[in-house]
Amino acid sequence: MDGPLEAEQSATMTRSLGETDEVWTTDEDLTAARLRFAEGLPGYELPVAYGVGRLDDGELVFGHVNRPGGHHLLPAVVLASVCRHPSGTATYVLSPDQMADAVARLAPAEAATHWDHPNLWSWRTLIEGGSSDSKFVVIFVQSLDDPAVDEHDVRFREFVLAE
Repeated sequence: MDGPLEAEQSATMTRSLGETDEVWTTDEDLTAARLRFAEGLPGYELPVAYGVGRLDDGELVFGHVNRPGGHHLLPAVVLASVCRHPSGTATYVLSPDQMADAVARLAPAEAATHWDHPNLWSWRTLIEGGSSDSKFVVIFVQSLDDPAVDEHDVRFREFVLAE
């Protein structure tokens, strides 16, 4: 659990990203938010695995990755909404502003203090560790049987299946 200083810094960063005052405190709020995001993506299907990495000198530095069987459904559809990705295995390269948009869209979930938010926290860390020229790669794997779509997908699968 964050201490008072970390919570204050987090709240300050949240406001600096231009987020709204909307909060999702209950499981019902989180489910409703997930469904609203999914309604904006006709044909949306939850991927079996997904994650974000920052490209540093050609290497992917991953934040939290969501392995098969994971239970973080809302961050998946939030990322999908930023990428306009309804389904399938794919990768997307995002700018820092686009990544900050993903953080802003997911931030109201942080009010649900009965859950950890490893995606949100790691996305912030990835942004903070980057620069204005950083690139972020979002990887969605619909099925582990799908062929890898590019080198980022290959690296992500190696990372996901290593543990």
